[in-house]
Amino acid sequence: MKILIATSNTGKIAEIKSLLSVLDIEIVIPSDVGLSMDVEETGTTYLENALLKANAYSLESNLPTLADDTGWEVAALNGIPGIHSARFINDPQATDKDRRTLLLSRLQPHAHPWNARFVCAAVFLRPGEAAVHALGECQGEIIPQERGEYGFGYDAIFLVGGTHKTMAELNMEEKNTISHRAKAVKALFPFIR
Repeated sequence: MKILIATSNTGKIAEIKSLLSVLDIEIVIPSDVGLSMDVEETGTTYLENALLKANAYSLESNLPTLADDTGWEVAALNGIPGIHSARFINDPQATDKDRRTLLLSRLQPHAHPWNARFVCAAVFLRPGEAAVHALGECQGEIIPQERGEYGFGYDAIFLVGGTHKTMAELNMEEKNTISHRAKAVKALFPFIR
């Protein structure tokens, strides 16, 4: 079976490919099938946005499609940035470092610990069938200094609960046992198989 991963985010692609590597499937990404899409994330929840992406990519490719929407919620900021995590700065040229810097500046007036959680909604959709979905989350806290060489996004300032490591200090194998995305995607394995 061939499955399309509905993203062009290289960090997500690497993680999802690693997660799916235990299954007997062929994994393709949009560029493999000639797709270059930017699906507007107009949903009000992670699940709605993941469904938008799954539907759009599956319709264009006619392939079984795996999509996700992920964000992180900071308690001191009442859940911000949430579903807007990737668009926290309204600038298409903004980098992950820019988003981390802005978030840390917004947290300065607030007392420690800066509790946060990563949330992921994953959707698997076969053409002509109803979508299935799963949610995963990972609790932790934000630290003011970046640590780690792995990961992407906000990983370098997210201290994973119970590990004493940031998400960026976890190698792929470690991350794929505890991350929000791993929990959501693994929950879909029975449907993917």
